[in-house]
Amino acid sequence: MGPVAAVIILVTVLITSFISGIFGMAGGIIFMGVLTSLVSVAMAMMIHGAVQMVSNGYRAFLWRRHINWTVFRRYALGSVGAVLLLFALSWRPDKQMVYLMLGLVTLLVWLPKRVADLDIQKPFQAEGAGFVVQALNTVAGVAGPLLDQFFVRTDLTRHEIVATKAITQVLAHFVKIIFWSVPVLMTAGVEALPPAWLILLAAPLSMLGTTLGGKVLDRMSDVNFKRGMKYLVTAVGIVMFIKAVGWL
Repeated sequence: MGPVAAVIILVTVLITSFISGIFGMAGGIIFMGVLTSLVSVAMAMMIHGAVQMVSNGYRAFLWRRHINWTVFRRYALGSVGAVLLLFALSWRPDKQMVYLMLGLVTLLVWLPKRVADLDIQKPFQAEGAGFVVQALNTVAGVAGPLLDQFFVRTDLTRHEIVATKAITQVLAHFVKIIFWSVPVLMTAGVEALPPAWLILLAAPLSMLGTTLGGKVLDRMSDVNFKRGMKYLVTAVGIVMFIKAVGWL
């Protein structure tokens, strides 16, 4: 990895963690798109997973009193099934497929309520969210808009939404790191893993961006929070589709 790519990655970490600190999503999609354009898919997944674990973990710590632990425990139970299925299939996408999946994921913010009445607080829906979100996050790198569909119709506050989503994503990205790093370690060894110095530099930038984003979140209303999140994610999705067809 060259110095220019490293600088771009670190700057992107700061910007996208700020965005995620506000909306709890969108930043991860942007970061995944940038990484995929700079390094191999496996390297991108591992770097993204490590940085997002720090970002989401720190965000969960900041808002820890707002975490709905009942929802998280049920979500984690559902994710177990996804993990077993993914390791059994062992399918890993190429760059164009990653861009396409990222674009498709963003369209989920427009899913009408009459099509799928999702609410993570309802019976069995947290378990279902754990299964489908974990599966998509592992192969596409990001599943925030899908996870968001399970939260937008709950009676949770914006702080509870961001905090609970953050802790579920710590688990999701941990699984993603394992899924993508195991074959790399088996074929190329430790030397093929992301450089430790990059993760060490990215961690404080992620925490800084998350802290700054949290200050903006405090000043937003719940209505503006949900509306702004939808249009931001849509704009990002358009860019991902453009990259998927090779126009950018």
